[in-house]
Amino acid sequence: MASARQGVELVVVKELLGHTHIGVTTTVYAHVRLRLQRQAIDTLGHALGQTDDEPDAPSAVAAVR
Repeated sequence: MASARQGVELVVVKELLGHTHIGVTTTVYAHVRLRLQRQAIDTLGHALGQTDDEPDAPSAVAAVR
């Protein structure tokens, strides 16, 4: 929801879309944000050379003593 990212209050978006409850608007917005985040992660992965058929690289963890 571009309008929410651009500083439009969520209650205004709710009214413009005709949602009765703010919960509907926030649910839709949360799904949109998750989709956009996934796209950003995929884009970054491709930029770093990871293909979709490669498994995610395991995290390297070293004990610090």
